Amino acid sequence: MPKKIFFTPGPSALYFTVEEHLKQALKDQVMEINHRSPQAEGYFHNAVQNLKDLMDIPQDYSVFFLSSATEIWERQLQNLVTEKSFHYCYGAFSNRFYDFAIANGFNAVKESAEFGTIPDTNPELIPEGTELISMALNETSTGVSFPVGDIYKIRKAHPDAMIVVDGVSAFPTIELDFSQVDSAYFSVQKCFGLPAGLGVWIVSPRALAKADEKATKGEKIGTYQALPNLLKNAIKGQTTFTANVLNIYLLSKVTSDMLEKGIDVIRRETNYKAALLNHLVESHSHLDHFVADRNLRSKTVVVANTSSDSSVIIEKLSKKGFVLGNGYGAYKGKQIRIASFPTHSKEQMELLVDVISASV
Repeated sequence: MPKKIFFTPGPSALYFTVEEHLKQALKDQVMEINHRSPQAEGYFHNAVQNLKDLMDIPQDYSVFFLSSATEIWERQLQNLVTEKSFHYCYGAFSNRFYDFAIANGFNAVKESAEFGTIPDTNPELIPEGTELISMALNETSTGVSFPVGDIYKIRKAHPDAMIVVDGVSAFPTIELDFSQVDSAYFSVQKCFGLPAGLGVWIVSPRALAKADEKATKGEKIGTYQALPNLLKNAIKGQTTFTANVLNIYLLSKVTSDMLEKGIDVIRRETNYKAALLNHLVESHSHLDHFVADRNLRSKTVVVANTSSDSSVIIEKLSKKGFVLGNGYGAYKGKQIRIASFPTHSKEQMELLVDVISASV
């Protein structure tokens, strides 16, 4: 049976080099070594440095490995907030982070927008004394992209607040000046094309200092996954728990492949593939863009409304070897979501566009 191509927005298609890296991992017994061995520590350090080189992350920022981006939501709240947080909410995932803050008893405020649009990003709407400001650089559920320039304006207006950015389906394809944020995070099963089960947390020195300050005051910052403990272990190339050594190994290899290809090439290809998909949706009689404002459309997750049950369309395309994502939550059956991640080649995207144009 021919292999299908997964254009689902996570988990998605594996990066095209992963198969060979998995074979090498078996030869090197990566799944069997101790997670605190020099071999495993080497994979940790390589992955961290590759990420810093690939995305131009400041060298004094720390990179930690956790279980998922979902876990990182809670760790950020524990370590970086005493009372007040502010959340831009415009999709399922940005709303869920706000819900976490409420459930943990913080005085959380949100600026909301209808799905498919963006909230008012005027920094003056953020209350004084806010400790943490969050936004999703790319809302995977809706295909809305938060304007990077607005993040920098918010930072300038609120220099003392912790700016935290969800980059789950954005990194490394969307460029961000990490010196302007204090915390950024993603899971590896989207743009990095790896199996699910690894979250990556990028943390500024200011954020580490904030956690230390909370702890010094006797405030709770969590236990084994508190930032000071994460830092102590990361310096040695270790995690605070039995690590997903295989995924860290694969991340070190795939980031090395991406560096060899060049981030500029990856981003140019992303722009080309996004243009193909946008033109498909605009020209197709049975599709239309969920995100009306073209300036807010994601380059990595294109979301289209369908004139008929999207599940039927998805099933039809699956039989042809192309697996698309359904609408998220209440939009299931009403939308298709198409991932355009670095592993999806230009040729694959051109073929998908041709098939949709001919058969949907």
